[in-house]
Amino acid sequence: MPELQPLKWENNRLILLDQTRLPGRECYLKISDYKDLVAAIKRLAVRGAPAIGIAAAYGTALGALETETDSLRLFKNRLNKVIGTLWRSRPTARNLFWALERQQKIIARGEGISRIREDLIREAVKIHQEQILSDEQISRFGAALLNDGGTILTHCNAGALATGGCGTALGIIKKAFEDGHPIHVMATETRPLLQGARLTAFELKRAGIPFTLITDSMAGTFMRQAKIQAVITGADRIARNGDTANKIGTYTLAVLAKEHGIPFYIAAPTSTLDLSIYSGKEIIIEERSAEEVTSFQGVKSAPKGIKAANPSFDITPHEYITAIVTEKGIVRGQYHTELARQVE
Repeated sequence: MPELQPLKWENNRLILLDQTRLPGRECYLKISDYKDLVAAIKRLAVRGAPAIGIAAAYGTALGALETETDSLRLFKNRLNKVIGTLWRSRPTARNLFWALERQQKIIARGEGISRIREDLIREAVKIHQEQILSDEQISRFGAALLNDGGTILTHCNAGALATGGCGTALGIIKKAFEDGHPIHVMATETRPLLQGARLTAFELKRAGIPFTLITDSMAGTFMRQAKIQAVITGADRIARNGDTANKIGTYTLAVLAKEHGIPFYIAAPTSTLDLSIYSGKEIIIEERSAEEVTSFQGVKSAPKGIKAANPSFDITPHEYITAIVTEKGIVRGQYHTELARQVE
């Protein structure tokens, strides 16, 4: 079965699979205004660090297509404002800023309005294609870690829906399964927005991979019962020392895995690496609306008027991570030097 396409460029529009409607309905948004894309990113219609980066690259192209002026100076000024708006859409995913930095370079060196428009579209398509290839490489490298099969725990969603390719953490699981390894997956539901229950379960079922859905709080029990052989997740930002930001709850799983002697793997493209920061202490954690905790899809699940915390991500210190898999290979320890080598 072909991979899901969470986003595609078609007739100078960005077509997005609205992930807030899954698994119930497969609805597509046809976006020609970059402001509509910003809104889609904020409400998680498109999500997952690599997919957000791709969307932002296309968003810059949309801004260029929308801007009508004969002045190159005004055109560039307008596009820099477009990039600024996209930049502020979400604060944690490194891929968003990485993609926009690439588009900024296109704008800065551009010498003609028509050429800049063409080059921004071309660069966005290139970023998208690079991610597809990156996912394939990550999946090949990472599948070797799962040669013994067993039950693999994954958290949130790091599949095709999150990347635009075959996925990172889930891509590795898919490749190991395709290679004939006896794989079973435990997918955490991933509170509060249930990306595991809604999206990972959707992808696993579609791929025919055997899996069991569990609540986030069940993981420790199954580890203690020796029913989990490895944990693998994606990442939204990785610091130079290997500290990793990922969906809230990842840190808990890493601590539990170490306590029970279970390998804990991170899978992410090098575009997720942020070598400008040394540790996870410097990563900005997005705080989302309390309503995501006190209700679900418009239905209240907690008393009215109460306070609720909702950090979208947490930081997993590098000492809890067994290995990090990128499209360049597998890094085991010495992250502060080995990760830097991957992007030299």
